[in-house]
Formats: sequence, C-alpha cells, structure tokens
Amino acid sequence: MADIAISIVTELKRSELEELCDATEAAIEAGGGFGWLKPPHRNILEVFWKGVTLVPDRALFIGKLDGTVAGSAQLVRPTRNNEAQSHSAQLTTSFVAPWARGHGLARHLTLAVETEARARGVKVLNLDVRETQQAAISLYRAMGYHEIGRHPRYAQVDGQYVGGLYFWKSLEGAA
Repeated sequence: MADIAISIVTELKRSELEELCDATEAAIEAGGGFGWLKPPHRNILEVFWKGVTLVPDRALFIGKLDGTVAGSAQLVRPTRNNEAQSHSAQLTTSFVAPWARGHGLARHLTLAVETEARARGVKVLNLDVRETQQAAISLYRAMGYHEIGRHPRYAQVDGQYVGGLYFWKSLEGAA
C-alpha cells in the first residue's frame, strides 16, 4: 500500500521544488497541466512554484507518494475587496503526476483542501476543469461537487476549442 502524505507549504525545500517541477512536467506532458500545454523552461516552473507560496490568501498543498512529491492543489480566497464572495474559495491547479495516479492522491489532496477551507471559514468551494479530464470529473462528482455549467470554449489546445466544466460544493455542515 502506498504511503500518502499531504501538507500545506509556505516554503519549498530544494528537493520538494525539484520533485514538484518533475511532477508538473509529467502532468503537462500527459495533458493535465492546469493551463500549460507544453512544459515551460525549468526556471519558469521554479519561479512559478516559489511565487505561489508568496501570494496572500493562497495555500499550496503538496501531495507525496512514498515520500516523493507527486501532485499539488491550491486553495485561493477572493481578494479582500470582494466582500460579497468572502464566503467562498477556489480549488485550483490540482494535479497528480501520471506515475502516481490510481493511489487516491487526488482524493487526499481534495479532502485536505476542503478541511483547510472549512478551518478558514469557507462555506463554498468552487472549481473548474477541462472536459477532457474525465478522472478528475468523476472524482469531483463522487465527492459531492455539483456541476453548474459548461463552457464550450474553455481552453484552446492545438488550435481546437476544449470545453470546460464548473463545479461547486457546500462546506457547511459535517465534513
């Protein structure tokens, strides 16, 4: 049985940063790069991940499989001037490297984001995903997320539009 560990990081150790970049590159190459279509230069990835840890109201979760960073997710609160949506947050940039799939890491990452969101007073969690990410869509539906819309031109891949789906989940009540 695989050993899964999820943590919120405010600073990445050098080894974690390297493993996170490796996992990111693998996920992008497999078509699940949360926006990237081709892996960017390694320096860009490193700056991206270091920058995530510096953004206010953003929490970076890393998921380790057998001690190696294999995925991540982020919890993002609305900007402070957006009082009308202060009850909500976004689950974003969630991915698991292809070599680590099938062990429940995505579910553990999502549960950790939900738990932290509740601790921060979030009542509604929102997310969006490309319609090509069938495993993620199945997971979110199984975890009680409600589909609220489709966007037929959500992304553009190789000159073709790819649809996207939008989901939400109430975090009020029992976990």
